[in-house]
Amino acid sequence: MNNDRPTLYLFPSNLSDAAMSDVLPPVNIELITGVKHFIVENVRTARRFLKKCNREIDIDSLTFSVLDVNSDPSTVGAMLAPMEQGHDMGVISEAGCPAVADPGAYAVAEAHRRGYKVMPLVGPSSILLSLMGSGFNGQSFTFVGYLPIHGSERAAALKQMHADVMRNDRTQIFIETPYRNNRLIADIIATLPPSTRMCVATDLTGPGQRITTLSLGQWRRITPDYDKVPAIFLLYK
Repeated sequence: MNNDRPTLYLFPSNLSDAAMSDVLPPVNIELITGVKHFIVENVRTARRFLKKCNREIDIDSLTFSVLDVNSDPSTVGAMLAPMEQGHDMGVISEAGCPAVADPGAYAVAEAHRRGYKVMPLVGPSSILLSLMGSGFNGQSFTFVGYLPIHGSERAAALKQMHADVMRNDRTQIFIETPYRNNRLIADIIATLPPSTRMCVATDLTGPGQRITTLSLGQWRRITPDYDKVPAIFLLYK
């Protein structure tokens, strides 16, 4: 516990089965070992992550509040109750950096409103790692999250992203539910010009990491299979 205002630590979590020492700096492990109260996207995942960080952590002595896509933002204030008592807290995402494409942003906003310290920590981000490895424009880019599921709406979204690439030279980054990856790739190939380049990145930071950048014309010829594999997609000209 700090002597002054408590701190909300934003702890990046692992993207793969890589050893924590390979993806997180020692200071993260040191800090997370001392925090007793957490806001998490998934309790089971968070408990497993904490045990991988330090097996000596007494998981049963910790408190967890769930902040996920189904949470009412009005409940976030109550989750910060330990900070009112002077305790530091941590935010842990399901994977990667909390508060980036993640409901943990609500906790960060509330902490700022209440005058608490906010400390983002270094760790893996699938958005940035895939962008770094894509060869696409890393100065101007947009993360659009999930695309629409239905055909006409998805096609319209893809065409809008392609127009943004061509008009503004802006890389487009997005994700999909793993079991729909192959369908998404097929829709992209069918909708956009074959000269458009697409990067698909999987198992980032892990032993099976694969980052592939090809034109859609080339993707069409290799019939890729990314079924049920967590992936992140990027489009560029």
